[in-house]
Amino acid sequence: MCMNPVKMSPILLSPGNRLVVVFGGGTVALRKCRHFDGFRTRVVSPEVLPELEELADEVIRVAVDPITVKEYVDDADIVVAATSSHELNDSIRDAAMSMGIMTNSAHGGGDVLIPSTLHRDGFTVTVSSEGRVPAFPPYVISKIDMFLDASYDAMLDLLVDLRAIIRDRIPTQPARAEFLAGVLADDRIWKRLSEGDRDGAFSIAMERMPE
Repeated sequence: MCMNPVKMSPILLSPGNRLVVVFGGGTVALRKCRHFDGFRTRVVSPEVLPELEELADEVIRVAVDPITVKEYVDDADIVVAATSSHELNDSIRDAAMSMGIMTNSAHGGGDVLIPSTLHRDGFTVTVSSEGRVPAFPPYVISKIDMFLDASYDAMLDLLVDLRAIIRDRIPTQPARAEFLAGVLADDRIWKRLSEGDRDGAFSIAMERMPE
């Protein structure tokens, strides 16, 4: 029996051809749209910031109310309520969720949370307080950003190259995973990478290769 049930499940979602409908045209809506880079975005608001208009795929300049909200979300995969009105955001949230559409609300209560995110070339780190303290996740991300120096990007590149090699040299998946875990735990390899000596790090990794 689970004593501490999970409130929210973290997930990374491919944009595909999914449509995100964002209600609101201000700075909050802009920030939300930037998070959904790669998705199709429709912005619905009587006034829209120029940066948001440039970013969105479609802009509908209209004021919505609890009755008309559903007209703009029929084909949506995700709805974001990001207006300046708490009451209107609640109405948008309730209308979208009643239609079975995943929803994020700037004033809470939706079933989608947008985490603070750190993007690197090869990996992504996200942090969420599950809506409890919005100021906390970006602070943690700033600390993680300082901690994850260039050696982490270099390690990931090294592991990608090694993974291609061990497919032919190590017969089973558990043994491959054990080898890569050993590379990650090897301080000598991290030291070479932090010094910019990628060839030296590769040589040490290959020395760990089973016969």
